[in-house]
Amino acid sequence: MKYLEDCYKKEFESEIIEVKDKFIVLKETLFYPKSGGQPNDTGKLNDYNVVFVGKFNNQISHEVDKEGLKVGNKVKGTIDWDRRYKLMRSHTAAHIVSNVIHKETGALITGNQLELNKIRIDFSLEEFNKEKFEEYINKANQVMKEGRNVSSMIVSKEEATNILGERFSMLAKGLPESIKEIRIIEIEGFAKEACGGTHVKNTSEVGEMKLLKVENKGKNNRRVYFTL
Repeated sequence: MKYLEDCYKKEFESEIIEVKDKFIVLKETLFYPKSGGQPNDTGKLNDYNVVFVGKFNNQISHEVDKEGLKVGNKVKGTIDWDRRYKLMRSHTAAHIVSNVIHKETGALITGNQLELNKIRIDFSLEEFNKEKFEEYINKANQVMKEGRNVSSMIVSKEEATNILGERFSMLAKGLPESIKEIRIIEIEGFAKEACGGTHVKNTSEVGEMKLLKVENKGKNNRRVYFTL
């Protein structure tokens, strides 16, 4: 999964190994497929616009805007960098604020969705206090201003359990047997989490978060919206 090795790489060359109508599978790709609450990358394969990227049957499929590409064609892929970088910043921001809330309250994430103009996170939390969430956002902004390095490593499931502890061991029980390795994102001196998304290299790149709204979605379920 080349898109996770270097999130800052914008261009690459590859070969088409499968074509079905407007859906293209490449030998290797930098395009991020829609997953884990993060939208897919868009961009170009030669002069074809990539409008959607998804992962199906363990293959990454690129939907282009017209037919014409053939198996064996060499292609140059170009990532829409403005979109990718905004989502990198947003995903790192989501990790920071989620960990602030977890450290402050013990709440666990029950859902999340990144969008270009806002970020949504759902928490399992009994207390509903908007002023508290303003405090959490302020603390998250402080972490970003501190300029902490963000790094990643790929380890076995057993190693991930040892590194991440109980929060991960509960998740690992539900993972498919086929998944042998786990990617861990570490925000220096602050948090470590299993994650397959794209991230910036330093928290100072994220910018500043602003709380949009907090919703009560029922018993112990709080929904937070914020933007950068």
